[in-house]
Amino acid sequence: MSDSCQTKNDSLQFKARLKTWDFWKPLVFIAIGGLGGFLYYFYVGCTSGACGITSNPYSSIAFGGLFGYFIVNRPCAC
Repeated sequence: MSDSCQTKNDSLQFKARLKTWDFWKPLVFIAIGGLGGFLYYFYVGCTSGACGITSNPYSSIAFGGLFGYFIVNRPCAC
Protein backbone atom coordinates (compact mmCIF):
# COMPACT_ATOMS: atom_id res chain seq x y z
CA MET A 1 0.00 0.00 0.00
CA SER A 2 1.09 3.53 -0.48
CA ASP A 3 2.19 5.80 2.33
CA SER A 4 -0.95 7.90 1.94
CA CYS A 5 -3.02 5.08 3.45
CA GLN A 6 -1.41 5.40 6.87
CA THR A 7 -3.78 6.40 9.65
CA LYS A 8 -3.08 8.51 12.70
CA ASN A 9 -3.46 5.42 14.91
CA ASP A 10 -0.48 3.55 13.45
CA SER A 11 1.90 4.96 16.06
CA LEU A 12 -0.30 4.10 19.08
CA GLN A 13 0.57 1.30 21.44
CA PHE A 14 -1.67 -1.75 21.61
CA LYS A 15 -3.67 -0.76 24.73
CA ALA A 16 -4.38 2.68 23.31
CA ARG A 17 -5.28 1.20 19.93
CA LEU A 18 -7.89 -1.07 21.55
CA LYS A 19 -9.88 2.03 22.44
CA THR A 20 -10.08 3.37 18.88
CA TRP A 21 -12.84 2.82 16.34
CA ASP A 22 -10.25 1.86 13.69
CA PHE A 23 -9.48 -1.29 15.70
CA TRP A 24 -13.10 -2.31 16.33
CA LYS A 25 -14.65 -1.41 12.97
CA PRO A 26 -13.43 -4.51 11.05
CA LEU A 27 -14.45 -6.81 13.91
CA VAL A 28 -17.93 -5.28 14.09
CA PHE A 29 -18.45 -5.59 10.34
CA ILE A 30 -17.19 -9.19 10.33
CA ALA A 31 -19.77 -10.00 13.02
CA ILE A 32 -22.53 -8.19 11.10
CA GLY A 33 -21.54 -9.99 7.89
CA GLY A 34 -21.50 -13.34 9.69
CA LEU A 35 -24.95 -12.67 11.10
CA GLY A 36 -26.15 -11.70 7.64
CA GLY A 37 -24.67 -14.89 6.22
CA PHE A 38 -26.44 -16.98 8.83
CA LEU A 39 -29.74 -15.20 8.22
CA TYR A 40 -29.35 -15.80 4.50
CA TYR A 41 -28.69 -19.50 5.19
CA PHE A 42 -31.67 -19.72 7.53
CA TYR A 43 -34.25 -17.98 5.36
CA VAL A 44 -33.02 -18.56 1.79
CA GLY A 45 -30.55 -21.45 2.10
CA CYS A 46 -30.39 -24.50 -0.11
CA THR A 47 -31.94 -27.65 1.37
CA SER A 48 -30.78 -30.08 -1.33
CA GLY A 49 -27.11 -29.72 -0.40
CA ALA A 50 -26.05 -28.87 -3.96
CA CYS A 51 -25.32 -25.22 -3.18
CA GLY A 52 -21.73 -24.74 -2.05
CA ILE A 53 -22.21 -21.73 0.18
CA THR A 54 -25.79 -21.78 1.42
CA SER A 55 -26.16 -25.51 2.14
CA ASN A 56 -23.88 -25.31 5.19
CA PRO A 57 -24.32 -22.67 7.94
CA TYR A 58 -20.59 -22.51 8.65
CA SER A 59 -19.63 -21.66 5.09
CA SER A 60 -22.46 -19.16 4.84
CA ILE A 61 -21.28 -17.42 8.03
CA ALA A 62 -17.67 -17.44 6.80
CA PHE A 63 -18.56 -15.91 3.45
CA GLY A 64 -20.75 -13.32 5.14
CA GLY A 65 -17.90 -12.42 7.49
CA LEU A 66 -15.48 -12.09 4.59
CA PHE A 67 -17.95 -9.90 2.77
CA GLY A 68 -18.26 -7.69 5.85
CA TYR A 69 -14.48 -7.47 6.14
CA PHE A 70 -14.05 -6.52 2.50
CA ILE A 71 -16.66 -3.79 2.81
CA VAL A 72 -14.65 -2.14 5.58
CA ASN A 73 -11.10 -2.78 4.30
CA ARG A 74 -11.47 -2.24 0.58
CA PRO A 75 -8.11 -1.52 -1.05
CA CYS A 76 -9.25 1.62 -2.89
CA ALA A 77 -10.60 3.36 0.23
CA CYS A 78 -7.54 5.60 0.67
